[in-house]
Amino acid sequence: MRKTIIYILGAVALIAGLAIVWYLASPLFINRTVNEAFPIEVPAPEELEEMSSEELEELESDFIKSLPPPEEIADMPESEQEALEETAMQIATVMPEKQVDEPMPTTTAEPTKPASSEATATTSLEPAATSLPEPVLIKQGSFYGADDFHQGSGKALIYQFGDGEYFLRLENFNVTNGPQLHVILGVDDNPYNHATLGDYLDLGPLKGNIGDQNYEIPAGTDLDAYGSVVIYCVPFRAIFAIAPLK
Repeated sequence: MRKTIIYILGAVALIAGLAIVWYLASPLFINRTVNEAFPIEVPAPEELEEMSSEELEELESDFIKSLPPPEEIADMPESEQEALEETAMQIATVMPEKQVDEPMPTTTAEPTKPASSEATATTSLEPAATSLPEPVLIKQGSFYGADDFHQGSGKALIYQFGDGEYFLRLENFNVTNGPQLHVILGVDDNPYNHATLGDYLDLGPLKGNIGDQNYEIPAGTDLDAYGSVVIYCVPFRAIFAIAPLK
């Protein structure tokens, strides 16, 4: 009888042990399939083409807000990344072109005002405007597209105003429209993906995908550390256009 009880207890313990092992190990062998719909419903291509500019801009804004952080997108399976980017570009291709036409930054200071009313009474001459040094072109490059779909053209021109004061000007510029495009300075002179950009410097969102535009470069930036101007899609870490600097 005692042996029978021991056998029964042993069997119960064995079954319990096997159940624990299965519970702990099952995540390694059991696939869990999840098919959640994207939080924003994107209309069919023919519907997109019929939407107004305001409707498209609202859709683009909602789509961008619903995107996961770039780090999460980068960790997705490649097929999911491609599907998400394809949806984003589908919206971008029907978005109205965003044209910017900014003049060169001014090089003349405002006239100096008289120090007091007494000084105004003693002279009728307005102080002459103070001329600043003309901006000097120190680096430049021509844009080209990253691939057959992402196209870019025009000039990237870096000027120096004074000691350590720089700005970037894009002239005759045109790039494929896309979501959350930024202007960055890349370390490599010919980056082809996110990894080759190095410790890049972000100059801010692209103002328009067409036209002349200016971007301030932080004072004291070591321009020798950067080899290219890049139009960069932040959420998908995708390069749209590159201008190697010389």
